Amino acid sequence: MNTIHTFKVEGIEDEEIDFAEFAGKKIIVVNVASECGFTPQYQQLQEIFEEFEDKLVIVGFPANNFGGQEPGSNEEIRAFCTRRFGVTFPIAAKIDIKTHPVYQWLTKKSENGVLDSQVTWNFQKYLLDEQGHIVKYLPSSVSPLDDEILEWLNN
Repeated sequence: MNTIHTFKVEGIEDEEIDFAEFAGKKIIVVNVASECGFTPQYQQLQEIFEEFEDKLVIVGFPANNFGGQEPGSNEEIRAFCTRRFGVTFPIAAKIDIKTHPVYQWLTKKSENGVLDSQVTWNFQKYLLDEQGHIVKYLPSSVSPLDDEILEWLNN
């Protein structure tokens, strides 16, 4: 079975994000958008990233799939994240959720070996263990500071 550690993606500043480098850390993969009602979750994601940086990586994937809420270019998205929320966790280059290989893997049990899912809105969170396997996914409405996420991070 493949793990998320087999993927390399383009970063928002043309750098490479190699998931193999995150082996041994928990990972939260989240699709993000700058003009969404859930956009303030960037701040909460940054908070847990800083608090748990020794054992957690968050990777944001900007996408314009839901409500046209991420219309910006990579440069505009990076500037927004930095200026408004002080984001320092990795952000991928803007993607299409429906076709991106990481999201194909995340949403198909035949690929990830754990579960089938569907991304239904911005800020859906996928929690992955230290070996790169999916633990669960949480809907947009679940705060990054929710007890369920904090308990998972503390275990």
